Amino acid sequence: MADLPVTGLMGAALLESGSSVRRHVRARHTYRGMRTAEHYFQVPLDHFSEDGRRGETITVFAREYVSTEHSEEAAAELPWLLYLQGGPGGRGNRLPSLGGWSKAAARDFRILMLDQRGTGLSSAIDRNTLPLRGSDAAQARYLTHFRADSIVADAEAIRSALGAAPWTVYGQSYGGFCALSYLSFAPEGLREVLVTGGLAPLGGSADRVYRATFQRVAARNAEYFSWYPEDRAAVTRIARHLRETEEFLPDGGRLTVERFQMVGSFLGGNTRVDALHHLLEDAFVATPDGDRLSDAFLEQVRGLVSRASNPLYALMHESIYGQSAATDWAAWRVLAEFPEFRPDAAEPLLTGEMVYPWYFEQDPALRPLQGVARLLAEKDDWGPLYDPERLAFNTVPVAAAVYTDDIYVDRELSLETAAAVRGLQVWESDEFHHDGIADDGEAIFGRLLGMARSARR
Repeated sequence: MADLPVTGLMGAALLESGSSVRRHVRARHTYRGMRTAEHYFQVPLDHFSEDGRRGETITVFAREYVSTEHSEEAAAELPWLLYLQGGPGGRGNRLPSLGGWSKAAARDFRILMLDQRGTGLSSAIDRNTLPLRGSDAAQARYLTHFRADSIVADAEAIRSALGAAPWTVYGQSYGGFCALSYLSFAPEGLREVLVTGGLAPLGGSADRVYRATFQRVAARNAEYFSWYPEDRAAVTRIARHLRETEEFLPDGGRLTVERFQMVGSFLGGNTRVDALHHLLEDAFVATPDGDRLSDAFLEQVRGLVSRASNPLYALMHESIYGQSAATDWAAWRVLAEFPEFRPDAAEPLLTGEMVYPWYFEQDPALRPLQGVARLLAEKDDWGPLYDPERLAFNTVPVAAAVYTDDIYVDRELSLETAAAVRGLQVWESDEFHHDGIADDGEAIFGRLLGMARSARR
């Protein structure tokens, strides 16, 4: 079957909005073997309605990286690679120099590092800016424009503004989810797609996502405590202490057991997991009033559990699985099936990237957004994020790394999606975890690009 044409409201929006985007380059710099350019684009807040395309605009920022191994003239002829960062709510990486995957990519591409809308320098959203939209309902309506479909529409509008040919997209984690939306709604803008740890389920409720990931996080806890058996006692001791003694983080928020369990984010990586041991060994300090949690420990924990720098992560996390039905705090509901993760468990396990309603009660940066979060959890008319029919007839070369023990993006659900996308090639590895590209990004990128290019031949 031939490529399906871009149809419906999204297709029309992509074609029209791209021609009206305004762009300017604010600064250019050369340092540490690379040249950078700072691109600012004005795009419609709402790409998908006539009124929206003629109405409010937002800023989307992207930084271009080019290796100085290429002359300026030669660099201008290089194809583009768009990098889509994990999240939701994560800004594009700020590269101090080219290394790992970016060094490998810069041999053949101009890299465009996107701050997805609402993050970084792209009309950023936080507890100060979001209330300017008005009521909780108005804020929630505004946030409906900050999902993968709108990120894809931004990308296509930017590609048009740059005058770029179909480009290569590299999606890490949530960036891979966005890449699947790109394949669904604007495949004509893609030369090839590379995905690492980011094959989203195409259908079904968020419940099955968390049911799978709770199991993987439990297994990862067991693996970690087999390496550091003394840390099992340390985690239990800290949890017991927090039940009996009030401790406060430097931002004034109380450190509860459930917030402490969030340090399990370390478990999602090869390059970070051992740092959990170093965190725990700093936990206690002797005081005249007995043992208390040390300032060093509390400051490190604050950096892990506060969402001050990326509130969109907490607000929008479950919506990335929302298609039609309400997510209704799926992780919180599914938690009841896994009592070993309860904060009152005798030996509580550390958690992964699940989002719970108490986030918005206990995190000072999120408290002003409680009402908005509730409305988003209750929203039952989310639009589609993927087009299974189009993906079943996909013709864009796609190569994806699936990590066997990934605690954030489940292996089985990833392979289910891979089987539903025509021509998608999978490289599965048990050598890496979710942060694989931070571990050996050059090798992973090279392997996936080679797979995608071989499919083209």
